[in-house]
Amino acid sequence: MSSSMSGRTRWWALAVLSMTQLVVVLDGTIVNIALPQAQAALDLTDSARQWVVTAYALAFGALLLLGGRVADYWGRKRTYMVGMVGFGIASLWGGLAQTGTELILARGLQGVFAALLAPAALALLTVTFPSGRERNTAFAVFGTVAGAGAAVGLALGGVLTEFFSWRWCLLVNLVFVVIGIVGALLFLRESRAEGDNRYDVWGAVTVTLGLGALVYGFSLAEFGWGNVSTIAFLAAGVVLLGLFVWIETRVRNPLLPLHVVTDRVRAGAFLIQAVAGSVMIGATLYLTFHLQIVLGMSALAAGLASLPLPLATMLTAPIVATLLGRIGPRPLMITGPLVVAASLLLLSRITGGAYAVEVLPALIVMGFGMAFIFV
Repeated sequence: MSSSMSGRTRWWALAVLSMTQLVVVLDGTIVNIALPQAQAALDLTDSARQWVVTAYALAFGALLLLGGRVADYWGRKRTYMVGMVGFGIASLWGGLAQTGTELILARGLQGVFAALLAPAALALLTVTFPSGRERNTAFAVFGTVAGAGAAVGLALGGVLTEFFSWRWCLLVNLVFVVIGIVGALLFLRESRAEGDNRYDVWGAVTVTLGLGALVYGFSLAEFGWGNVSTIAFLAAGVVLLGLFVWIETRVRNPLLPLHVVTDRVRAGAFLIQAVAGSVMIGATLYLTFHLQIVLGMSALAAGLASLPLPLATMLTAPIVATLLGRIGPRPLMITGPLVVAASLLLLSRITGGAYAVEVLPALIVMGFGMAFIFV
């Protein structure tokens, strides 16, 4: 596929796919700053408020592996287009929601279609840039955009909430959806996996239920780690994922070939990426509450106050991409987590003092470290 595409077309394809990944990631955080306003408008309880965030993460995480297999078998561009259209419909529903239940259901539906979009976009990027220096550059751009997405979501959410309405934190996705659909029609080409295309049904069921139980169990931790429901769902998640691993060793066409994750290099990269994503989303969520509730910032001010994180990542990424070709990924993957750990130590010491003294340095250090990881 890539050999038949002109260089210019491939870079336009990268722009479309990177924008898609940005939307998928930023939608995990863009509503965070708007939550106080949405809660008041829809009369949400505090426990229901968290589900505006959790519903998206739950559906997205639980269905991601299945979404990747659907893209491989059904066609990556076709899956991408369906995901885009569905994501737009879910965003429209959420933006027009009149009750808290509608908003939570719409957020869950966004997660379902994001689980189709994200693996389809990554697969299309892989076949568009199959090897060489251009592949390294493309993945560096894609990873940097994805890494900055959570913080960009906070900033954009602040602007939209301040000048328009919390509803625009969802309705703004329609702009991205239109761009994504037009870009896909112009610059993306269809591809699919060859060979045996039978679905691993039991693998899909167990991994979806297992991941879903884990995410739900973690969401219940607010009631205490010793809470019966928390322990039950976490235990069920572990058992179901263990069953999933056993199934994958028995079926002819596994949903997740185990050699993909048992390879030491891949496993290490996946682990660091998972931890980095968790840190980014978790830290930015609680930072949002700190800026607005403790420091008394408006939604706009809180959003802008989050910008140093993605800016530090984007400014550092080109330098790190150059280093990647010279020293390889291993030193970067060691340095990045250490730097991010230092930023978390700084954030853990904030007490409600001045933003420029307590928060800003930690955001800059975190953005710097994340660039090493995502590139």
